[in-house]
Amino acid sequence: MEPAEIKKYQALNDCPTPNGTLVIVGGGEERAAVLAEFVKLIRPENPVIEVVTSAGSEDVTGTFSEYKAILEHLLPCTVNQIHHDSREEIIEQEIEDRVNAAHAVFFAGGDQLKLTSIYGGTGFLFLLKHRYIYENLVVGGTSAGAMVLSTPMIFAGTGADEMIAGEVKITTGFEFLKDVCIDTHFVHRGRVVRLAQVIATNLSTIGIGIEENTMIIVKNGTEAKVCGPGVILVIDGKESFGNNVTDFGKKKSISIRNLKLSILCDGDEFDIHQMNPPHK
Repeated sequence: MEPAEIKKYQALNDCPTPNGTLVIVGGGEERAAVLAEFVKLIRPENPVIEVVTSAGSEDVTGTFSEYKAILEHLLPCTVNQIHHDSREEIIEQEIEDRVNAAHAVFFAGGDQLKLTSIYGGTGFLFLLKHRYIYENLVVGGTSAGAMVLSTPMIFAGTGADEMIAGEVKITTGFEFLKDVCIDTHFVHRGRVVRLAQVIATNLSTIGIGIEENTMIIVKNGTEAKVCGPGVILVIDGKESFGNNVTDFGKKKSISIRNLKLSILCDGDEFDIHQMNPPHK
């Protein structure tokens, strides 16, 4: 099916187009430059920004203090911290009130599986996604905080493991982007093979690998633009054939044929194709 034909079918569905904006960052240490782009997308004056540090396990107070200092330097705003180390720590009404009052939410890095295991199925995540869809909420994340925004989500499989069929582990992320797998620190840590493995498990999924200090800004759910000094790689498998991803458990090296690869840089725009018709 050609892209134009797919778009024709998509136009017939009654699922809403998100009003919010995603800022998906490939990690790195240039936080001031990254957050400068993030705040440009926040509409109200004197906004409330929530920084979620729950993915972190070391010096989360220092991490938050750095984000707060940078954001307050960039614009007049109120910056609050959300941090939980376990699901039991969540006070539902309090965190839901915080989400309802926020104009932007940013997920710091750490462990993406910690984020899904704490917030999956909570009112916090429901309201966050609801406001992203129906309001002008800006949702951003870096490193693990970026990877969690998509589904499927990688949570394990690096180094030599990523070359072995079935050794890249995936689960359901927060699903702001569906049938999209985000990987970060992409060029710096050489993660092409592990992202390709994910695509091979379901060829309707596309992979987006984002280099450090570089981001994609996503509007209207699928309209993406690259911003930053590095590159992103888009891996499309819908025309792929002949992989051995089902040979998991046999310690065989992965083999995948005919993947389509695009390398994009600052200012490049692309459409995140959706092969599955959205439904309730």
